[in-house]
Amino acid sequence: MIDQLVQLVRNYATDAVVANPAVPNEQNEAVIGEATNSITSVLQNALANGQAKDVLALFNGGGADVAANPLVNGISGNFITNIMQKFNISPEAATSIAGSLIPTVMNSMVKKTNDPNDKGFDLTSILSSLTGGNVAGLNVQGMLGKLGLDKDGDGDVDFQDFASMLSKGAKQQQQGGEQKSEGGGLGDLLGGFFGK
Repeated sequence: MIDQLVQLVRNYATDAVVANPAVPNEQNEAVIGEATNSITSVLQNALANGQAKDVLALFNGGGADVAANPLVNGISGNFITNIMQKFNISPEAATSIAGSLIPTVMNSMVKKTNDPNDKGFDLTSILSSLTGGNVAGLNVQGMLGKLGLDKDGDGDVDFQDFASMLSKGAKQQQQGGEQKSEGGGLGDLLGGFFGK
């Protein structure tokens, strides 16, 4: 999923980043990397902190206003802070870049996730990347209504079981813990793209 996300950010970064005089040309790729990192880290933190419903609602929002979503606002805020600190971009320019880039990328990502003809993004691969593979092989979209696991041992299967699985995987992924996705953790994968 990360390589598709990097490409998606690049597709929308032409005006916001590449042609923007506030971003020196030698920092274009790093700023694009920061946008990608902000998206993945905020979504991963949300899952780790038990906000699975919020993440799933974002991707199942269909026609909802993605730009008004609190998670998208959090991604924008994270991105603004990071590019101001790391690249000495003014608050005004950082806010403008984030305002034109992050909602556009997230809207496209949500649409692609919900388009059965677009194989670039699907909810299972997104959640799998964010949780270190904890949902790999599951049809997440198909099981939102019918979960097949009883993770909390209470004799029934409910959303809490699924949310717990996502939270545990996201926490392990953040810590570089016991379970890593194929080829390393999310940080390793992002580092490979941007030379961290």
